Amino acid sequence: MSSSILSDYCPDMSKYTVNILDRIAVDIEVTHNPFELPVDLFFAMAARINKKRSFLFVSKMLGKHIPVNPYTSLLSGAALALLLLTEQDDDTALRSKQLLEQALQGLRDESQAQAAYEALVAAKLSPSAPIAFIGFAETATALGHAMYNVLAERATYIHTTREDIPELVSVINFEEEHSHAVAHRCYALKPEVLSGTEPIVLVDDEITTGKTALNIIRDIQSKFPRKRYIIASLLDWRSESDERACEELQAELGIAIESVCLLKGRITAVGSPPDEIPVPRDLSGLPEAELSIVHLGDSLEQVKLAVGSVDTSGYPNGSPYTIATGRFGIEAAQRSAIDGEISLVAEELRQQRGSERTLVMGTSEFMYVPMRIAAEMGAGVRYQSTTRSPIHTSDEPGYAVTSGQPYPSPEDLDVRHFIYNVAPGQYDDIFVLFERDMPQVRVAPMLQILRRLAGSKVHAVFLTANTHGWESLDQ
Repeated sequence: MSSSILSDYCPDMSKYTVNILDRIAVDIEVTHNPFELPVDLFFAMAARINKKRSFLFVSKMLGKHIPVNPYTSLLSGAALALLLLTEQDDDTALRSKQLLEQALQGLRDESQAQAAYEALVAAKLSPSAPIAFIGFAETATALGHAMYNVLAERATYIHTTREDIPELVSVINFEEEHSHAVAHRCYALKPEVLSGTEPIVLVDDEITTGKTALNIIRDIQSKFPRKRYIIASLLDWRSESDERACEELQAELGIAIESVCLLKGRITAVGSPPDEIPVPRDLSGLPEAELSIVHLGDSLEQVKLAVGSVDTSGYPNGSPYTIATGRFGIEAAQRSAIDGEISLVAEELRQQRGSERTLVMGTSEFMYVPMRIAAEMGAGVRYQSTTRSPIHTSDEPGYAVTSGQPYPSPEDLDVRHFIYNVAPGQYDDIFVLFERDMPQVRVAPMLQILRRLAGSKVHAVFLTANTHGWESLDQ
């Protein structure tokens, strides 16, 4: 496998062991840390409720399980994008190296994150040739979009999804090896988003074995053949045998597969997580915060389908989607309009803030747009998303996930989602953003939890019109 982007740097070698709940020992050997970022800047660790893999690297950058400064998440994607540009032999490569150092400083020091990201956007960098980005659901949808947005002048973006949209044909289908939810689909409204010969960048937050990436490369190559693929991730833990599998696929298909990451190494683990599933804290005795329901159907361009998505029980939701997510593919020409729409929504929600202690939440795959909105809602806003990842919680010092509240997903009542690391009263205002409108009965369990967690007010924000007859602010 080619890793020339990393080989220009002197690697930082280190070995250590992380003990998780006195049940799991994870040996970590860092083989490439090209920018000498502190390892604890990337992640903390937790026990995973998953038979295939007993532990989880809980990212401190993504804004999934741990609340973060939204600009930190945006910069993590931007740093990966800049790594791509530093390989170009032109003026853009030189500018990229200068901006990369600023981005890395923003990752090291949260107080500099906003200025670093705004400098990147203002630079309007462009790759020397077109490039296509694919973000993996659910955790890397925002990471891939953040990479794309830095290079959007000559780029396209689409993310995979676990939703089933029967009236559309999925152009890519593949399996995720280590996940609790393995099927991925990819619905491109314009097949030409993937039908060119430009390199494709496959974006995931963490590469463990690389099998997921190889699965999608094989599927893409059978339908939209090209010569070059790039696997981009924050963390890369592939073993020597995993990398050999990648080399074998390159030889079999006659293609090049490169990689970029911010931290690379090897991991081994022994032990298993506790058998019992932690009981979430009982919130029933806590006061309920005020609830505000907001529909913003005219704020962002919509994708309207006849039937929409269908969940595992067969329930159809015909509410529109938001084009800005990249779920159906977006191109460079759309960037300016999408940025403008996001800014308008952010300003409207900013006016509704009642406190400096504000959390903005994305939901499941819907991460990037809420993240961008959070970034423009003013100082002090933290961002994170809900998730379907089942994780053990513990208040043990240094453990990554201290609290968790399960609820049936509004998108699919047969699927459990979780809100992690939000303590009662930690935030006065909680804004939870939904891509689509849904019936009140489906959203009620989640909102009930949030009303017990918020100190003052919960703002349920739907970025589509009121298609399901919301009548009261207190349902």
